[in-house]
Amino acid sequence: MRTLDEAREVCETHLPGLLGKLADIPLADLEKPDNPGLELFKAAGGPALVISKDYDGLGVSPLEAIQVTRAIAATSPSLAVASTMHHFSVATIFTLAESLRSSGLEWALLEGIASQNLLVSSGFAEGNPGQSILSPTVGGVRKDGGIVVNGSKKPCSMSASMDLLSASVSVPKDGGGTENVAMLIPAATPGVSVHPFWRSNVLGGAESDEVRLTDVFVDERLLVPTEVGDRGEVDELQTIGFMWFEMLITASYVGMASALVERAFASPRLGTEIKADLGVRLETATLLLEGIGRQLIAKEGDNAALTKAMVARYGAQEAVVDVASMAVEALGGMAFISSPDVAYLIAACQCVNFHPPSRSATRRALVENFAGDVLRIA
Repeated sequence: MRTLDEAREVCETHLPGLLGKLADIPLADLEKPDNPGLELFKAAGGPALVISKDYDGLGVSPLEAIQVTRAIAATSPSLAVASTMHHFSVATIFTLAESLRSSGLEWALLEGIASQNLLVSSGFAEGNPGQSILSPTVGGVRKDGGIVVNGSKKPCSMSASMDLLSASVSVPKDGGGTENVAMLIPAATPGVSVHPFWRSNVLGGAESDEVRLTDVFVDERLLVPTEVGDRGEVDELQTIGFMWFEMLITASYVGMASALVERAFASPRLGTEIKADLGVRLETATLLLEGIGRQLIAKEGDNAALTKAMVARYGAQEAVVDVASMAVEALGGMAFISSPDVAYLIAACQCVNFHPPSRSATRRALVENFAGDVLRIA
């Protein structure tokens, strides 16, 4: 399939040899815990993918990052999901790179991400019933020179392979109330531990277990304030992070669906009509995500940009679910029965619905935004 082949070419250009090595491993093995996917990703230079060349990264554009993620996901869904958490974390962090450069310890960590191929996991909050995804799941108290953090993040992708943990933490203010700050800490910091959490076989290779922080001291130089406005709008740092996350996590599922559509295109018994319908539906998702990529290239990070990104994500999400079902139906029952990969990919594609913020959580906010208010992420 041409568009998937083009994505593979982009991936090969920036991460040479990665797809070939992944293709040599059965899908079922790549999707298990303790699989070699993340090590192969690191060996190919993957952690530096979206980091600017100014900071020793590969400097891949958001549009190219969509292609690379799609290509990886078509071969290894779990690796695509896990690496997305890294990419959106570093893309967010390096938005602040210039303001951080004057300090010492944290800049050494930032430089190490690209030069030493360090993996950065994301401990930013995800949606629990009745809780905003902006609400941290860990809390901190101020201590001389930093904060002491307690809490846990579950699930946390790359929990077993992470070199650094990025997370949001709620800290009491001196005058009352709390503020949210972002932190970046080495995974080997005393008090950081990993515990079993993910029990599903689907996307089990993403290492999405629980990370606990018990009396973890975080140097103040590794802390960055984040804010939510009086009307619920998020600051530019969080907006950029949201946009990268929504774009790349959905691109992961476009890749999974692409693997199914490619199988359908290879079937000689399928006619032109169904193949055309599959191609149109699949590429609709890609075009929507490319819209987010162009916003990031244009450095659009305001509330209007976030709204457009969320609309694109939900539209692409619908297209992924639709085209995956269409492809499996077109392949037929015998393909489903005889190929565990087909059954696995259709199951994995359904997980696109579960990443925050869910459509049910944002319907009211979107309606209010369409009517003229700011978009509040719930």
